[in-house]
Amino acid sequence: MVNSVLIEFQTSVITTNARFEGISWHHDENLIAYIAEEPPKCKPIFDRLGCKKEDSSEKDPVWKGQGELEEDWGETYTGKRKASLFVVNIGRGEVQQVEGIDETLSVGQVVWAPPSSDVLREYLVFVGWPEIIGPQKIRRRLGMKVCYNRPCALYSVMSPFREFSIDKLNDKAQEPQDCNLVVCLTPSFANAYFPRFSPDGKFLLFMSAESAVDTGAHSVTQSLNRMMWPSHGKPHPIHEIVDVVPIVMCPEDGLFPGLYCANLLYHPWLSDGFTLVMSSVWGSTQVILAINTLSGRISRISPTDSNFSWNVLAIDGDNILAISSSPVDPPQIKYGYPIPPNSKEASWDWQDVSLPFIGHSEKLRSLLSSVNFSILKIPVNNSSKNLPRGANRPFESIFVSVNKSQTEPVEDHKMDGGCNPLIVLIHGGPHSVSMTNYSKSAAFFASLGYYLLIINYRGSLGFGEEALQSLPGKIGSQDVNDILTAMDYVIAKGLVNGSKVAAYGSSHGGFLTTHLIGQVTQSKQGKDNYIDHNNCILGVVSSYKIQILLAFVIRSFSGAFSFIHVENNNE
Repeated sequence: MVNSVLIEFQTSVITTNARFEGISWHHDENLIAYIAEEPPKCKPIFDRLGCKKEDSSEKDPVWKGQGELEEDWGETYTGKRKASLFVVNIGRGEVQQVEGIDETLSVGQVVWAPPSSDVLREYLVFVGWPEIIGPQKIRRRLGMKVCYNRPCALYSVMSPFREFSIDKLNDKAQEPQDCNLVVCLTPSFANAYFPRFSPDGKFLLFMSAESAVDTGAHSVTQSLNRMMWPSHGKPHPIHEIVDVVPIVMCPEDGLFPGLYCANLLYHPWLSDGFTLVMSSVWGSTQVILAINTLSGRISRISPTDSNFSWNVLAIDGDNILAISSSPVDPPQIKYGYPIPPNSKEASWDWQDVSLPFIGHSEKLRSLLSSVNFSILKIPVNNSSKNLPRGANRPFESIFVSVNKSQTEPVEDHKMDGGCNPLIVLIHGGPHSVSMTNYSKSAAFFASLGYYLLIINYRGSLGFGEEALQSLPGKIGSQDVNDILTAMDYVIAKGLVNGSKVAAYGSSHGGFLTTHLIGQVTQSKQGKDNYIDHNNCILGVVSSYKIQILLAFVIRSFSGAFSFIHVENNNE
């Protein structure tokens, strides 16, 4: 039956991108809501005899054009039609597009609302991104990839399939009159996404990156929010919203730095029904958090004595499947469970899960067996009273080196006159982060004997909002200075040879490598040049459409600047 439905509705391409995607089963498993590209609109076809509409055989010798220009969301969304909401009725073998949603709204991340005592209504909750922006109400799509600063809100709409009860619906006059009414649930929030209902259906939780909309930063520290879901099931704008986890401005050493979650499981709940589990960036690592959505209490349930990065894969009751890795340790699937069970103060035990397929080769493990890594805390060298406290705190770098002694920490591995060159890896963003998860390229370079310095300059995710927001306005100066400070730090410690340094970055990292070429002539100790014609600098700067970065450029760069038009034949 499902196959026939999909064949019948083959003009709708299901959206699989993480931002817009959404597939949600109804509670009785008879309906499926999903996000797909809207069906293509009929446009005229031109030939030597004139033009005709696709749905008509009549010719019109007068050229009438093809209607208004329709923008897409750019980059990976180039050529894709607007994301729309559809519902499949498995029993009937029917598919219907949900009506009533404004044509200027792109939708995604759909979930079914809990069953209502009112049998006349079945509601869907989704995220909507408006195309009308600014006080001038200009209709534009500014790009979505890695841009969490686009305004969005939670909306509700009634399902197109409504199974009316004969007992409660005696005549057509009693059919709900608001069938196609779309309700904005979060009018007081400029940014809301990842909607998730609590298992008992009493609460709707969602995440927000509201400061990204206010400041223009691509990605920021997030908040987790909770609202009561109406007991009668009929949605309405909700203004009483609780901050379960507020934005962390300046975390103390070793303590929770705030939420930085790129994806949330469709069912993220433990068996108690109020503890939500997610993966989040914590400094230069990714950890697994358990959040009590009633009290706001946060527990780090992945091992606290490890600098590995962890990512949750699936949850069943109090059983968690996760994946763990480091820059030089290939991914390993882990199974975790609380000890003792059902305890508020339970610790978590994690065990390796044997892989059902051939794992990593012994040759790979042998090559990486002598390689180690550590996280270095680099003091800021330009502390200023004008900066907030969080921006004056040390930033982090991941240092990967050949482990010359299995008993000594990486920081004690002094250079012995060898010639191990250093590769400085610079992440893009700039509001992104390099984590201690496994990287094939990093492992490859390390296996060849290269030392790696992977820098999370101020402005990276995972260190609090003050440090992150300290970068806009200082692009090309603060971030470059942090890179040089980190390089000076490992050279001064005798960990690397300062005369053999290469730098590599992509996107904003490529932009920063270009700055290094232009700004740096010698190290701060006045020793050998870092970067000259004998050293390697490789920057890979991605192509972006002007409108995607315009707002960020205006907010982020200090001083005068000019725009240069560059022809891009790849767009």
